[in-house]
Amino acid sequence: MKKIRVLVVDDSALVRSLLTEIINRQPDMECIGAANDPLIAREMIRDLDPDVITLDVEMPRMDGIDFLGRLMRLRPMPVVMISTMTAQGAEVTLRALELGAVDFVAKPRIGLANGLRDLASEIVEKVRVAAVAKFRRPLLPTVSAPGTAVLPPASATRSTNALIGRVSTEKMICIGASTGGTEAIKEILVCMPADSPAIVITQHMPPGFTTSFAARLNSLCQITVKEASHGERILPGHAYIAPGGKQFRINRSGANYVAVVEDAELVNRHRPSVEVLFLSCAEMVGRNAYGIMLTGMGNDGARAMREMHDKGSYNYVQDEASCVVFGMPREAIAHGAADEVLPLDKIAPALLAKLGASGDRLHNRI
Repeated sequence: MKKIRVLVVDDSALVRSLLTEIINRQPDMECIGAANDPLIAREMIRDLDPDVITLDVEMPRMDGIDFLGRLMRLRPMPVVMISTMTAQGAEVTLRALELGAVDFVAKPRIGLANGLRDLASEIVEKVRVAAVAKFRRPLLPTVSAPGTAVLPPASATRSTNALIGRVSTEKMICIGASTGGTEAIKEILVCMPADSPAIVITQHMPPGFTTSFAARLNSLCQITVKEASHGERILPGHAYIAPGGKQFRINRSGANYVAVVEDAELVNRHRPSVEVLFLSCAEMVGRNAYGIMLTGMGNDGARAMREMHDKGSYNYVQDEASCVVFGMPREAIAHGAADEVLPLDKIAPALLAKLGASGDRLHNRI
């Protein structure tokens, strides 16, 4: 069996040693080299031709984002970012995903050695996924000066979308995603007009990253995007993202939908879990729900999406060609949960057209 050849790029000797040890323990992968800065890594990539790179964000001489921007411009390849669990680390990680990194691992700031060993199974799983992921050519940053990569400001991509018209406040859009999902979710949400039905989202993410993710999307969209808070009303014109490390589901209080955010058990190895959100949407929203399953590994949410379908929801599933990883969409299709299987760029237009159809609108009676 051909092994996955991994290059580790990190300025910490301890992290390089630990990642090398973790990778080399796997029967299907090997660490072919370790570089302590991007300039050395550049030469090793040219000489060793790795299958996957693990890349630290904060490094001397050239930070991980500048290096990633150059790499994706000159020699695109699968990258798993190694990020710190801080607000700044989260923001930089989201920029890395925009630039084309497949996924990231959040390393602890204290107890690094034991923390990384505890994350070993997550690290190697993400390396395996990156090795087979469909490579997405990213929107590359502009270059303002030699060696300096600059992303366009988030507000520059805000667009104005035509209003849908009066739609029942009972309607709700329910989205689930994992690997590759941050960019896929963005592509859906930037298309939604200010009078969109309420949107609830579970994206597999660790604690500390969903706040920055919501803020970044909020700066791009006409709708208000925020991290869900326990007990708040779920309102039209808003999108609510499951907080990392919490389970998120929908409940009802009288005529209103409300958010339930709680410390609950892992479901399908995830917290937040798409399964939890989608099961609650099946029960509480029923035929007023629209389900969307986007790119991601595994099968989280597939069974629950079928439950939504059986309760009358209309479901869209991302097609294989446009997925970074086709695991969750494939399982949703296999469970008979999909009403339409579409490329990512066709999902929002199809949804908006359906929302604008006469059957889903409220009509003024004069």
